[in-house]
Amino acid sequence: MKKSWLVITSLLAALVPQLALAQTWPQRPVRVVVPYPPGGSTDVQARMISERLSAAFGQQFIADNRPGAGGAIAAEFVARAPADGYTLLFGATPQISLVPLMQKVSYDPLKDLAPISILSTNPFVLGVNTAIPVKTLREFVDYVKARPGQLNYGSAGTGGMVHLSSALFVARAGLKMTHVPYKGFSLAVSDLVSGQIQMYFGNASELIQLSRSGKITLLAVSSERRARQLPELPAMAEIYPGFRTITWNGLLAPAGTPKDIIDRIAREVARAVREPATIERLTKNGNDPLGNSPAEFAELIQGEAPLWRAAVEAAGIKQE
Repeated sequence: MKKSWLVITSLLAALVPQLALAQTWPQRPVRVVVPYPPGGSTDVQARMISERLSAAFGQQFIADNRPGAGGAIAAEFVARAPADGYTLLFGATPQISLVPLMQKVSYDPLKDLAPISILSTNPFVLGVNTAIPVKTLREFVDYVKARPGQLNYGSAGTGGMVHLSSALFVARAGLKMTHVPYKGFSLAVSDLVSGQIQMYFGNASELIQLSRSGKITLLAVSSERRARQLPELPAMAEIYPGFRTITWNGLLAPAGTPKDIIDRIAREVARAVREPATIERLTKNGNDPLGNSPAEFAELIQGEAPLWRAAVEAAGIKQE
């Protein structure tokens, strides 16, 4: 009995500092580490939610851009930071689900980082050159199968999400196409319009306007359900069950951060994405507001892992 009491006492003693920290947090500014340079979609969203959290908690949430190594530099920095709620990662899919599959990193995304909440998700959209006489995804697949090895698809760089989504689709559809990597999406999209490449699996924000002006044809979205901003397009999963490649942007903390702090932040993110102004800002750029719970975020990461492993394998990428 005495031994059991000692165990209980030691556990309570360990919890007291955590409870005290959670009750008084935040007492100083919070750093929100962004794995990309200023100006991109992830950075814009990080600053958006930082403003919202600053107002909610009465302390400054300050965006800190630390780009490099596909976001691994920022992820490692946060993973090694004190688990006190004062250093957060506003990350995206690559740092958690992709980079560790393709290069050796000094952090374990599942053990060293704690999911908080996803601010938004973004499906990829399959666009094709208008010279190809197709209107549906099935017609495109048949068209490519009749011309094995003759058509090209582009990406914004080898190993990126566009490349991996494309490679997974090509593999699932049983197609033979040549991958043409570009240094950035703008060059790839330009060549899609001109016909140098026949397919590009890009962000909705990159392709919607080109479609509306008649410069490309959109055939499908990569999410498991139809996208809010493109309800007329079928989801890839309608034809290839289980197919889903999306990018997400959300907050994570160092593992061991008090659960109460994580839950408080998650609740504020959920409140933010229900506000009309936030919804408008996100959807304007092709993003779908989410605001899920820490448990739902963790489940999403676990659920998408097999698909990204399959995509990396389909792309023929080996870990460096």
